[in-house]
Amino acid sequence: MTTLAQDHIERVEAWGMNRSSLSQVYRPSTLDGIRSVFATAADQDITVALRGAGCSYGDASMGSGQIVLDLSRMNRILNWDPEHGVLDAEPGVTIGQVWRYCLEDGWWPAVVPGTMFVTLGGAAGMNLHGKNNFRAGPIGDHILEFDLMLPSGDIVTVSRETDPDLFYAAIGGFGMLGVFTRIKLKLKKVYSGCLKVEAFTTKSVGHMIKELENRMDRADYLVGWIDCFATGAHLGRGLVHQANYLPEGADLNPAQSLRVCNQEIPDTIMGLVPKSLLGTLLRPFNTNPGMKLINDAKFIQGATVESNQVLLQPHAQFAFLLDYVPNWKFAYKPNALIQFQSFIPAENAEYVFNQQLLYSQKLGVIPFLGVFKRHRKDKFLMSHAVDGNSLALDYPITPHNSERLKVLVDQMARLVLENGGRFYFAKDSMLSPKHARSFLGEEAIGKFTALKRRCDPDNVLQTDLSRRLFGGFETS
Repeated sequence: MTTLAQDHIERVEAWGMNRSSLSQVYRPSTLDGIRSVFATAADQDITVALRGAGCSYGDASMGSGQIVLDLSRMNRILNWDPEHGVLDAEPGVTIGQVWRYCLEDGWWPAVVPGTMFVTLGGAAGMNLHGKNNFRAGPIGDHILEFDLMLPSGDIVTVSRETDPDLFYAAIGGFGMLGVFTRIKLKLKKVYSGCLKVEAFTTKSVGHMIKELENRMDRADYLVGWIDCFATGAHLGRGLVHQANYLPEGADLNPAQSLRVCNQEIPDTIMGLVPKSLLGTLLRPFNTNPGMKLINDAKFIQGATVESNQVLLQPHAQFAFLLDYVPNWKFAYKPNALIQFQSFIPAENAEYVFNQQLLYSQKLGVIPFLGVFKRHRKDKFLMSHAVDGNSLALDYPITPHNSERLKVLVDQMARLVLENGGRFYFAKDSMLSPKHARSFLGEEAIGKFTALKRRCDPDNVLQTDLSRRLFGGFETS
């Protein structure tokens, strides 16, 4: 059994609070500091798990009883070219740092998730997507090159041109091939700090799919919310937001709208209630009846207030919905949550997502939140993407529903695989090795294992997720 270095022991928790463990945690601030961590791992004959902001819902950045290499202190912007919108940054730089640094020069990250606290290293490792995946692809499509430190301490510079196999595997490779130490990112030129946003309600999953398909060619962003408690004729009802960049010249005073102070998410509701209290205030509603009430209220508000209105909204306020309520996940305490996100080809999406909602309602384990997106395929080796749709479902975990939740996840995973679907490791907590191998395929896993053998022959880089799904990628 591994003996942990006492002065570095910390409890590391998954973002969804669904698991935690003791690990040796190191937070180097230099390249030599990272090399020193790998040397420590070699001396102790233990593995290293990479961690950024720890925003993965499950065990993707955890290393129970091993070393966790936390890169959050490597957070320097190394170079910025405001003429061409190209940024060089260390892996611990967050999405929030990027937009705050670049926006006043007229640039916005081409792909962002629902929270600005994700690091660039974590974003590249999971190849994150946003509300514009159908148009912009994942963040990997906007990375020009990166420096990757191997567990040997050597650094290789990788691009599509110099080493396409490694480029398309390390991005989305969930930290198994090396440490991103520099990421060169191309940003999106914007001519205003605002987006034109339109909201409208949909009466079913099929209706939402149809509306997104009809709007794809004229929308820059599309995202749907689904009321997972609605039943019968209202099953899958929801609310969609479409957003578009403003063309050059449409904003009469872009210097003002592009100011960072005009983007920030308000700290209070109606100038009165601090948002930091909302997680606690929501806790009494953390039940099926309470969340049904909230979902009903949200749909009514969307139908009566938001629907068919067009407004101008700052980029940050539209993009980072998860940041509106700081630590909203604490509403689930003293329990936890998981997210089940599946990606389904367009021709099967309506059937699969309707069945997922029906399965959940039948077992009495109903998602408190459902988020719907449109996607396109990409070239990355371990990709979660399809030409189709995704539905992300947030489930509470309690002592009373944990066994039913396991049954539900297995039912839904089999349904996804039977219909050509895929999964996203940043959100996963409960998939099995069989599920992972089925959607990735043996050819992709074989190619990835060969690259693992080339970059990490001693199999130093492992996480709880890699051991759970791939047995740690044994390379010998």
